[in-house]
Amino acid sequence: MGSSFRILMIATLSLFMIQCKSRGDLLMLVGTYTGTDSKGIYVYEFNSSDGSATELSTTDGIENPSFLALHGDYVYAVSETGGDTPGSVFSYRLDKNTGQLVFLNRQLSGGDAPCYAEVDETGNFVAVANYSGGSVAMLSVDADGSLKNEKQVIQHIGSGADPERQLGPHAHQAVFTPDQKYLLVPDLGKDRVMIYGFNKDADDPLIYTGEVVCNPASGPRHLSFHPSGNWFYLINELKPEIEVYQFESGKATFVQRLSTNAEGVTGNNDGAEVKVSPDGKFLYSSQRGKENTIGIFEIDKNTGELTSKGFVDAGGKGPRDFNFDPSGKFLLVANQGTNNIVVFKVNKRKGTLTQEKEINVPIPVCIQFVSRK
Repeated sequence: MGSSFRILMIATLSLFMIQCKSRGDLLMLVGTYTGTDSKGIYVYEFNSSDGSATELSTTDGIENPSFLALHGDYVYAVSETGGDTPGSVFSYRLDKNTGQLVFLNRQLSGGDAPCYAEVDETGNFVAVANYSGGSVAMLSVDADGSLKNEKQVIQHIGSGADPERQLGPHAHQAVFTPDQKYLLVPDLGKDRVMIYGFNKDADDPLIYTGEVVCNPASGPRHLSFHPSGNWFYLINELKPEIEVYQFESGKATFVQRLSTNAEGVTGNNDGAEVKVSPDGKFLYSSQRGKENTIGIFEIDKNTGELTSKGFVDAGGKGPRDFNFDPSGKFLLVANQGTNNIVVFKVNKRKGTLTQEKEINVPIPVCIQFVSRK
């Protein structure tokens, strides 16, 4: 009897350990464009040991949640609409055990077609870039994670040299600097990166302090800061280029410009995203043109300058957003045109990418991770 009981206990304990080990330690949230068969926001259990993902839940009632921002137990999703349905931002509480999203409230974004949101480190403010509206908005957050009315909206003014894409301002991103003292807003429509001082205690938390003047018709889209805060990397959408800037005390100084086209490729490649690896050693970019590639660039630790290390196939068409899992072991690419997310394993020493897995998701355009702990 005693021996049988011990065998049963060992078997039960082994099963429990296997279940615990197989349980994903992260949640992966995916924003999509609705209008086809997409349900909105998709929540997956993500296992950082092998890169596998299991769908846990989806949302309904939100149109075009094209970008997501996370802070603690709360999720903020832009609803990229305009015209008769003004752009807005939705807030949710995330149950990290089940992966369910509980709707809290929504507020207007201060402009049409909001395409990006980011939360400050305190969790008290959400910055939003309105693409069609050409404005940046700051929304304040209540203690329960719900959104308050617009705290501040700044309307951009101006245009660019491209007669089709730059008739007016198009704010495309709103990024807090690592020290949280500034907010940088690339504006594709006016070829500028707007720099705002950020004071969370002021009635109007944003104040204009300067701007980066980009090349005519370049279309600055997204930027990514180095973990050191010394440099940021800017990808253009209308020209196949990445630019490197040193950043200090609210001032940006041009360092380098290089092509995001692979050798032998000409013409624009519709650049979309740029991100620095968590260890700060490599930079990656996505190109949505006919090549559909992910670019790999090594970062000089002393100067911040880039050296191209080649390009890999994105594993689909229209690589929009991509993101690292927190460990930097995997890079996941959202291919908007082929309804798939490709999981690449990252060689942290060389920066190279190896395709490992594929996840089918309708029109994925944003990937975010959060720990379940």
